Amino acid sequence: MKYKTPTKAIITDAGFASRFLPITKTIPKAMIPIGAKPIMQLVVEECAAAGITQLIIVATPHTMGKQIYEDYFNSQSQNIKTLLEKQGKIERFKSVQEVLDFPKITVIEQDPNLPYGNASPIISARQFIDKDEAFLALYSDDIVLGASDAQSLIESYRQHPAAKAIIMAQEMPDDQLSKYGIIALKNGNKLDHIVEKPQSDPPSNLTSYGRYLLTPEIFNKLDEVGLDGELWTVDGITKLASEGDVIVEKTSGHWLTTGDPKNYLLAQLTDATAHADWLDDIKRIIK
Repeated sequence: MKYKTPTKAIITDAGFASRFLPITKTIPKAMIPIGAKPIMQLVVEECAAAGITQLIIVATPHTMGKQIYEDYFNSQSQNIKTLLEKQGKIERFKSVQEVLDFPKITVIEQDPNLPYGNASPIISARQFIDKDEAFLALYSDDIVLGASDAQSLIESYRQHPAAKAIIMAQEMPDDQLSKYGIIALKNGNKLDHIVEKPQSDPPSNLTSYGRYLLTPEIFNKLDEVGLDGELWTVDGITKLASEGDVIVEKTSGHWLTTGDPKNYLLAQLTDATAHADWLDDIKRIIK
């Protein structure tokens, strides 16, 4: 079955983010900034630039996440605008208005009855996906600099309309392969399976991360718990690959995980060094 080209995206929260305590006791990790923007906004911008018209953010249950995301993306902030007008600084409201002008954003909580795992937020948003449409799924732990993976996924789907799914991948150095899910290919750029954190003989140097184009068929593949008793999106995608084509696309950008404090700092530095007028100060601090 051919599904409609995606106009919706599910963006998953970063869980309880215990490695970032105590700050994540109060705010979701995806609201920690890269530069002047929270990580979640970077992911939303990626989707908006690709023509996505509806976004579903799935917040971690039993936290303030849902309320914080709704306030950030949907509150009109009239008090801030009025104050800036009085101060003669209304131009500073432009960045707020850009957030308010994003496509429709719906915030829900993950179903608390589901097992732990990165597939659970996607399952929780099932009601928003029509049976005849493909959709994007993005993890807010992951950012992509220098290109839009969301756009690449949609363009690839136009070229491969019969695909069961499309996933993004990035080449990694050999000494990093044991840290990630590594892709095994078949018939060129089609997924065979993914080896989680191979300790020897990795099937390639391509790592999979949280940028997917999925069809509604995925929802019937996510109900079996896997490693550590969790629900894993890649397990469902691997099942799809046994029934049809799952296309693997190499990113033309630079994927970075923000999943732990060290990698978050490296993402900060990578983003900061893109600002030419900051480079001398950054080099001086590092030295």
